[in-house]
Amino acid sequence: MEISVITVSFPLDGETLNELKLLCEEATLNDYRVYETIMNIPMASSFDSKGFMVLAYDDDKDVLVGAASAIDLMGLHTYEWSLVVTPLYRQKGIGTALVGGLQVGLDERGAEGQLAVVIDGSPFGHTFIEKRGYTYSFSEATLETRAEQVELRNEIEISPYAGEQAELMTIYSEAFGDLPEESKELIAFNTSANGRKLWIARKDGEVVGTVTTVEENEVQWVTALAVLPTCEGQGIGTALLTFSKDFASKNGAKYVMLDVEIENSKALSVYEKAGFMKAQQIDYFVKN
Repeated sequence: MEISVITVSFPLDGETLNELKLLCEEATLNDYRVYETIMNIPMASSFDSKGFMVLAYDDDKDVLVGAASAIDLMGLHTYEWSLVVTPLYRQKGIGTALVGGLQVGLDERGAEGQLAVVIDGSPFGHTFIEKRGYTYSFSEATLETRAEQVELRNEIEISPYAGEQAELMTIYSEAFGDLPEESKELIAFNTSANGRKLWIARKDGEVVGTVTTVEENEVQWVTALAVLPTCEGQGIGTALLTFSKDFASKNGAKYVMLDVEIENSKALSVYEKAGFMKAQQIDYFVKN
């Protein structure tokens, strides 16, 4: 068996993208885990995405048998990466070769940090990562619900971002602990990246919350949801989630999805009350 490993930058061409989709589908059917999202397939064809793939081909059969995907989601030189190998080719050294190519690619791109991403319950995933010097850091649950038109609360006004930078910086600082520069970068990213929309929630004329929606084929993702701490318990988070479901439905999405840290029990409770259910869990590892 002769295996070739190559590295390609985003955006990927249509043929390579189809090969990756077939690879992920085969692994998903075998493992009962959805690999397409953590392999960044929806973003791999976009010129706005900063990332690359390492691809492993069986030269004898001219077929893609493994891939590693790395992406700098925020443009801060920190990459999240994951890999998948087709079931029949596992434990043959392909994963090790992919990680080697991945590290070369990260070095060439001046990566300042990296997070290895593993789906909870995936075969060999955690053991493989730990043997290569990575340590568990935290977990996120992916929650989902159906997009649907719903009645919105009149007392909470939700509108597109229109320059409320100072108010958002306060909310991000108090809700997430972000530094001013981090908040500015987040606002800039969420107002400039293709498919992203930044929303502002007001109550009695005061900016009290925010959320960003992200289009991804039939899914609309919800991210950077935050409520001013002094206004918690007033239904603002629920109103933002309800708005997101309504907005997704009106724009042709079928599902609304979001990620939340497992340890954040307060947020989990809010999302579950809004009708979100756990789809899968993602575990993050850092390099020792």
